[in-house]
Amino acid sequence: MIAQKIISIVIPVYFNQGSLPVLRDSLPVFEAELAARQMALELIFVDDGSGDRSFAELLRIRQQRPGTKLIKLARNFGAVAASKTGFRFVTGDCFLVLAADLQDPLEQVLAMVDCWLQGDRFVISIRAGREDPVATRLFAGAYYWLVRRVISGNFPRGGFDLMLMDRSLLDFMANSNKQTNPAVYAHWLGFTPHVLTYRRRKREYGKSRWTFLKKLRYMLDTFTAFTAVPLQVFTVTGALVAVLSMSYGLYIFIHSLIFGSTQPGFPTLVVLISFFSGMILASLSIIGLYLWRLFDMVGKTPESVIESTYL
Repeated sequence: MIAQKIISIVIPVYFNQGSLPVLRDSLPVFEAELAARQMALELIFVDDGSGDRSFAELLRIRQQRPGTKLIKLARNFGAVAASKTGFRFVTGDCFLVLAADLQDPLEQVLAMVDCWLQGDRFVISIRAGREDPVATRLFAGAYYWLVRRVISGNFPRGGFDLMLMDRSLLDFMANSNKQTNPAVYAHWLGFTPHVLTYRRRKREYGKSRWTFLKKLRYMLDTFTAFTAVPLQVFTVTGALVAVLSMSYGLYIFIHSLIFGSTQPGFPTLVVLISFFSGMILASLSIIGLYLWRLFDMVGKTPESVIESTYL
């Protein structure tokens, strides 16, 4: 008899009471498809401090499916921290993180499992299209353009969130730094991904809590975690400005010696002070981001706090 392989699916949950019953009803068909592939399912839900009835729905899922693992966090720590908390409980041969909003179809997970069974250790699904607001698509486009230019030139243009990884990648993902972008980090590790495409569904249940400020913070975390380019840019800019400033000062000095000074130069002084003040503040802000990240890494504050587990 062929031993069954196990796929572990970690599902962070945050205000998802509307989609969880639909997910529960779709599990029997999904598990039947896995069984046909000689695969078993390890389901790990992490309630990331939901303020609705999400955890009650999770308890219903566990009642219907006793092997389901539930982890309840003490408060909201963010999707990345919730996912990494779930990684601690992974025992499968491969694993992935699945959003609880059902925008990523389970059928796509099956396609990724097929690739893993054929020997691919790192399988990613790139969106062929996305049913998101225009502002969200523009922000995502700019973000991934910067990722390709600054961090990884061969990172997929539209990015990806859905990725299936072999267990050999588990330690890398579980022990990554706080607030590290999982997709960028997994791609950065260097494993050649098998790329699939799919169309992400429109969100039908609940309201997204992924606000613009959270996206902006996530973007800053991504760049400060993987590259020193922002510091390098300001270093080069500062050197160029210093050369231009000295050249301008030399010009003013020579001009004053030859022609004398007839104008007080107040407009020039205001422009220079404003420019340099802005440069200094921007530089200090960039340095502050890196210092805060360093402080956060060496501090002893936990990435997440588990309130209760149902294993």
